[in-house]
Amino acid sequence: MSHRREYEIAFVGLKPGEHHFTYEINDRFFEPFQEQDFTNCQATIKLTLDKKIGFMLCKFDVDGRVELICDRCGNNLKLQLWDEFKIVVKMVDDPEVMNEREEDPDIYYISKGESHLHLEDWMYEFINLSIPMQRRCKEEEVGGPQCNLEVLEKLKKMEEDIKTAETSSIWKGLDQFKDLQ
Repeated sequence: MSHRREYEIAFVGLKPGEHHFTYEINDRFFEPFQEQDFTNCQATIKLTLDKKIGFMLCKFDVDGRVELICDRCGNNLKLQLWDEFKIVVKMVDDPEVMNEREEDPDIYYISKGESHLHLEDWMYEFINLSIPMQRRCKEEEVGGPQCNLEVLEKLKKMEEDIKTAETSSIWKGLDQFKDLQ
């Protein structure tokens, strides 16, 4: 994938110390990537880059909102994003070999001759990691105006049917052993 310049940092010209960058992310950011299972992304990524000699400490703060489909009722759900990720970027002679050997996902190697830090893939990954695996309304919001009440009623009936079937089939046939001693 080609890198977009707006998501690159020319770190060679930066003095050692902390530098702050802010990126506003919307649905257009995700167009070069595969189709997402969320829409209306309005995220802000604040990057604190602490440049040292031979390495950089990067801290990404993800904040914002996305809309996705509720796993429980199937209606649209607005989800607040919030997460924090840290990466250590080390400058070495052979980054490909070092990246293959490195087991810690929070350490990344680049060439000593590299002049730009490419952030696009990390930002894509961090936004997606900020979204929980189970996308549901909070327990106190279930049945509220944002929920599909018809689906919730069907789910409740299905749960009751399963409980009834389990209790009746588990004990069926055990009555014959009741009086044996």
